Amino acid sequence: MSEAITPYPDHSRGIGPGDVHHPAVVWWLVALAALVFVMVIVGGATRLTGSGLSITEWRPVTGAIPPLSAADWALEFEKYRASPQYALLNKGMALAEFKFIYWWEWGHRQLGRFIGLFHVAGLVLVCAARWVSLRMGVLLFGLGLLLGTQGAVGWIMVASGLQPGMIAVAPVKLALHLSLACLYFMGLVYVAVRVHREADVTFRGVATPVLLLVLVFVQIVLGGFVAGSRAGFTLNTWPLLDGDFIPPAAKLFVASPWIENFVDNPTLVQFNHRMLAYVLCLLALWHGLAARAENPGSDRARRAMALTLLVWTQAALGIATLLLVVPLWAGLAHQGLAIVVLAKAVRHVALSR
Repeated sequence: MSEAITPYPDHSRGIGPGDVHHPAVVWWLVALAALVFVMVIVGGATRLTGSGLSITEWRPVTGAIPPLSAADWALEFEKYRASPQYALLNKGMALAEFKFIYWWEWGHRQLGRFIGLFHVAGLVLVCAARWVSLRMGVLLFGLGLLLGTQGAVGWIMVASGLQPGMIAVAPVKLALHLSLACLYFMGLVYVAVRVHREADVTFRGVATPVLLLVLVFVQIVLGGFVAGSRAGFTLNTWPLLDGDFIPPAAKLFVASPWIENFVDNPTLVQFNHRMLAYVLCLLALWHGLAARAENPGSDRARRAMALTLLVWTQAALGIATLLLVVPLWAGLAHQGLAIVVLAKAVRHVALSR
């Protein structure tokens, strides 16, 4: 990020260096993206440790203050003991165990609050100082609205897990929460790249990079369904899935209505995640080899091959995570690398014409 920001020659091409007038804007965007990356990791840890339902109320302001006395802890614990998760899954939990899951969820929420404040404060600063163009300001405001929506969906997600008979959040709401976080992250990375340097005009063609980006995003969404249905803990064989490479329809569609199988049937959810992983690996490899054959020393070829390497590494890590029955370190590594792949795919699109 040491390169000087120069005017963008043609605004008809979209957001570019001419839309920012101070290098601090790029660093602010990069910092926000880094915070979202950490947030996704913390969110994954919160889910894998079963901590997400430990705080049963949504208090956007006063909720930032944790329990400060024994009486406060007793009150919070009493609220959790009234939840279905405690009654059905954690009955008899000690206060020390509750504190462990509480701190994970509390930290997750505080990081979310900080990201929101950091976005708002940064937006006010760059607009007041006129460090961005009007259309850039509007775009950044839109990203802020997306971030706020993501936070609201987070509470809706938690509320779904507090309904009678539930011991975890609804998979579709978990996937939506993750999807909105990824969209916000994609917006940050795209804007940061486009305002930092101009796209490669040597090669014209963005269809395959865009397709790869879309598939990476969809694969992360499918991963959210895998996490929400806990499919990684039940079907732990590869390359066969419960004895079959393609399971019979009787296993793939067991719920009624049939569409629910795409959300919470572990067999179909994991099958979809696996199949798209194969497609992604093959498409990334084809694109990387084609770009290198077109011009071996080009920036586009290097980006394409780097993306290919990341996609294949992520697939291998996913297989290892599955076979190991999702230990915490592997689950977090798999989730974190997915965001790295997403960032690389966004950058590839941003620098393509």
